[in-house]
Amino acid sequence: MQINLWIWIIALLSIFLIILRPFKLSEAFWAVGGAVILITFRLIRPFDAVNGVTKGIDVYLFLTGMMLLAEVARTEKLFDWLAALAVSYSKGSCNKLFLLVYAVGIVTTVFLSNDATAVVLTPAVFAAAKAAKVEKPLPYLLICAFIANAASFVLPISNPANLVIYGKQIPPLRSWLKMYSIPSLLSIVITYSALYITQRRFLTVRIETNIAIPKLSPGGKLAGMGILLSAIVLTICSALDISLGLPTAITGITIFTIVTLRSQLKPVFVLKQISWAVLPMVAGLFVIVEGINRTGLLTLAKNWLSQSLSKSVPLTMWSSGFGIALISNFMNNLPSGLIAGSAVQAAAVPQIIQRSVLIGVDLGPNLSVTGSLATILWLVVLRREGEQISAWQFLKIGFIVMLPTLTAAIASLWI
Repeated sequence: MQINLWIWIIALLSIFLIILRPFKLSEAFWAVGGAVILITFRLIRPFDAVNGVTKGIDVYLFLTGMMLLAEVARTEKLFDWLAALAVSYSKGSCNKLFLLVYAVGIVTTVFLSNDATAVVLTPAVFAAAKAAKVEKPLPYLLICAFIANAASFVLPISNPANLVIYGKQIPPLRSWLKMYSIPSLLSIVITYSALYITQRRFLTVRIETNIAIPKLSPGGKLAGMGILLSAIVLTICSALDISLGLPTAITGITIFTIVTLRSQLKPVFVLKQISWAVLPMVAGLFVIVEGINRTGLLTLAKNWLSQSLSKSVPLTMWSSGFGIALISNFMNNLPSGLIAGSAVQAAAVPQIIQRSVLIGVDLGPNLSVTGSLATILWLVVLRREGEQISAWQFLKIGFIVMLPTLTAAIASLWI
């Protein structure tokens, strides 16, 4: 019992420090530090730690491919070109630019995943705000964080957590669309409305209209083709039930190699610009979750589901959806999704409960900065661009955006 208590203390403290980032140390430092403490004090066996790390291999490969694509695209100024187009189409209207960025965010999330929206779209939005000479770019950047989760269950590939919830029993694409189209539509529309309400006071000024659209370099065109190719590859992999990590990594490495050779870039210089600390951070989180699993949380979750279902299916639907949504904000939705997915599969719950859990895992993280890996990646990109947002600022916005969206999405499951 004492060992379980210490595991929970270390896990919660690690997550708390990831949120606060004391001494401005990266999230990876605190995630890996928590994992190392668990191993050092024998609260978790080295074998179990390795097992936890290996569970994230597909995620590491996916992120590697996306980060390579995003960095060569940024280096070749693809984002600057896209930004100039976006500002030109907005015709001086902040509202039009806001809506345009949101629409692009939907497409990026649906076909490239929510993590890609954080890594690929955020730099483009920052460039657009800069080109438009927007005084406060944060309202547009917030779109990248919120739409990354709001549109993340349109397709199975839209969020790696989707694959975790269903395991090897992912529904065929047609069945998936039938189950999640209405909740997704409500999620996207309500998130936009709520986010617009929180930011509308910043969208009343005129923005720059006289924007010169730069010529896109051959390397930029190749990078753009690589991103489109990734979208096609991921969609095909989803339809064929193939893991997404390796194909994404191969695509990213291939495009990275071609672009750096074609544009005579120094590969080492480009690689140094990538925030590689994200990978050990994710690995650390997986080890921490492996430790939490040792405390019997999986058995507890399975038993709770079984007992709750015997009393009321509707009550279980609401409590499981909102419960996992809140838990995801304490321990990140990818590791919490692993636990929830295992519990759901072990308890053999009705389909409506599984759908509610998935929506909670995907949408719940819009409450806080540590809710999803996509939001953490978004924060990393923001800091690189010189922008800052505190955990409290995000929480105040997230409360207004997430709660009505999650309520409507779960309620729609009865339709």
